[in-house]
Amino acid sequence: MALFRALVTRAAASPLQFQAQKFSPVVAIPVRFESTNLKDVLAQKIPAERENVKNFRKEHGNTVVGEVTVDMMYGGMRGIKGLVCETSVLDPEEGIRFRGLSIPECQKLLPKAPGGAEPLPEGLFWLLVTGDVPTEGQVKAISQEWARRADLPNHVVTMLANFPSNLHPMAQLAAAVSALHSESKFAQAYQKGIPKTQYWEYVYEDAMDLIAKLPPLAASIYRNVFKGGSSVGAIKRDKDWSFNFASMMGYEDAEFIELLRLYLTIHSDHEGGNVSAHATHLVGSALSDPYLSLCGGMCGLAGPLHGLANQEVLNFLTKIVGEIGATPSEDQIKQFILKELKEGRVIPGYGHAVLRKTDPRYTCQREFALKHLPNDPMFKLVSNIYKVAPPTLLDTGKIKNPWPNVDAHSGVLLQYYGMKEMNFYTVLFGVSRALGVMASLIWDRALNLPIERPKSMSTPGLIKFVQKK
Repeated sequence: MALFRALVTRAAASPLQFQAQKFSPVVAIPVRFESTNLKDVLAQKIPAERENVKNFRKEHGNTVVGEVTVDMMYGGMRGIKGLVCETSVLDPEEGIRFRGLSIPECQKLLPKAPGGAEPLPEGLFWLLVTGDVPTEGQVKAISQEWARRADLPNHVVTMLANFPSNLHPMAQLAAAVSALHSESKFAQAYQKGIPKTQYWEYVYEDAMDLIAKLPPLAASIYRNVFKGGSSVGAIKRDKDWSFNFASMMGYEDAEFIELLRLYLTIHSDHEGGNVSAHATHLVGSALSDPYLSLCGGMCGLAGPLHGLANQEVLNFLTKIVGEIGATPSEDQIKQFILKELKEGRVIPGYGHAVLRKTDPRYTCQREFALKHLPNDPMFKLVSNIYKVAPPTLLDTGKIKNPWPNVDAHSGVLLQYYGMKEMNFYTVLFGVSRALGVMASLIWDRALNLPIERPKSMSTPGLIKFVQKK
């Protein structure tokens, strides 16, 4: 508890000196609520945070945050500061922080399953939503609530069973999540004309229902596509979210379940500008319900430049093994990388739009591998690439960030424990990412954020603008 207070105190001491003003971020609120009812805790926090944001905007609403260049507009808006994301912040040098806490801090502070060493995603969700490190009791309450809400409606079960097996699992996931719109409490309440101040309550209910239903939904896709349509079985009400997900897919190995807990935690959130997070926020800003909003995010995640990247890494490793063997020397790896670059290909799993150091999500997966599978040949190959790739890429003089990202490692771990169906990996990513984007969507509605509508310009319009300047 003392460490928790120290971390909160450190997070509160920002350059703006929030505590000395009339506003403060949620993570800096020094009140810890002991209730195991997450909605009740939110109901106590939201009024104060609304007032914080109101006062902050009143005092600093006209403050200039940054500038926009022509290159930024053509370059995917990289570097433009144009979104507010309460749940996590990505620092180019430090990596991701969830409500002010680094991944190692989350691994240390968040509750674990009995006998386990990795954080439970339920605890990470509580942290993202409230800014508080939860107690074991609070995490257990979330596990039980998600188990209670997990049943899929019959029409979605039938829909999944009728999909052709050659339909990509991500397309199935997005379609099924969209079909869950029939269950939306927010959509029903909106039609009845509820006041804006209550939007968050119904978005919360939808978010909790949706997260609860994702494991049986994803497991059904896995079973239908790869396991001949076998049954996912029943939810075990006394087990955690990851345990049930693994079990429904047919995995009972304790180490794999621990890996899944870690995987679902570290892939959950990566601030608000990535495609899946931004798409979910954008669709939600139109007051589309959480099911339709997450569908938008999952369609973005399905792209090869976002959620499919770990498949690209495994294809790259397979290519290495096929061309220079399973145990190449460091010099052979270097020459292979240079050949790939010369032929106009990128090195998958290396580089990131924001990060300028080794992704902490890569590091914690590497530590998991060192603990559980240090002699696995594919892990050894990944480790040797880690030694060789960064200096080789730096030497080209063209690459700002030569360090590995989360995708450089995750596929190898899944393969080791027998999940070799690469087309399913992005579904795992999507189940995890729902935690972060749903937490953010709850706060979007709690703070009454408006519909997103940035201004666009044409190339002729930009040329005229520049000429005038």
